[in-house]
Amino acid sequence: MASLRDLGLSEYEARAYRALLNTGPTTAKELSRASDVPMGRIYDVLNSIEQYNLVRSQTASRPKKYVAVEPSTALDRLLDDKKRELEEKAEQYESIVDDLANELDAAEPVEEQFWTAAVGPDETLDLLLERLAAADDHIVMVTADPIPQRDMQAVSEEVNAQLEDALDRGVSIDVLMTRKMVSSLSEKVGKRYRTTLQSRENYNVRTYEDEADSFNTGSFNIIDGVEVCIQVPNPLSSDDAFGMIDLKDPEFAASVHEEFAPKWDEAEPLEF
Repeated sequence: MASLRDLGLSEYEARAYRALLNTGPTTAKELSRASDVPMGRIYDVLNSIEQYNLVRSQTASRPKKYVAVEPSTALDRLLDDKKRELEEKAEQYESIVDDLANELDAAEPVEEQFWTAAVGPDETLDLLLERLAAADDHIVMVTADPIPQRDMQAVSEEVNAQLEDALDRGVSIDVLMTRKMVSSLSEKVGKRYRTTLQSRENYNVRTYEDEADSFNTGSFNIIDGVEVCIQVPNPLSSDDAFGMIDLKDPEFAASVHEEFAPKWDEAEPLEF
């Protein structure tokens, strides 16, 4: 059950406010009895809920009397206070993240070979988004396998949002897609490409025919020339992603890019 304590009031503050709604204008002593708030605490409690703007006081009377603000107004004020508190917390956390990001980015990267893997559509997408977010210089994306239609819009929007962030960081992006992949994209994705991505100087998309060569076996990404994310298709459903392997190995990445380069040169600019 919802409680005034959920909006930040203490037990005594909640009791005092509820009692005031029932008693009408009353003194601190009378309110202490009605609310079961100890007399030794009642003035502190009244001062506190007065600061929340939940009560009004009649200072001219002796002894001083208090009356509760109408519930709808009181609840709106408590809600506004909570929203303001959350906004301040969010700004505080964002500042902490910025400070930590600068501190952690200053550390020397580990250069030894490393690989990891994700299994399942959600885990695969999370890994892809994470590695795109880590790019500092250049992203190559080869997308050969269409995503299942039920997931296409959501996945495309998340990936595009990450690509836009990368472009804002100064990362250059080359995307190579099969014609089959292009035809599977929704009109919404095409519109976003035309309105937000196509005009970006460091973003290029080209297409090629889905021929029987090394590029029709799946999709992969090269990150900063040292890391390769390889999508593993589901053997039981060719249109489904089974998982992704992420391999940090500059030599392997260079060899993959060497195979990619001539296909990129032969491909045609994308026209939606």
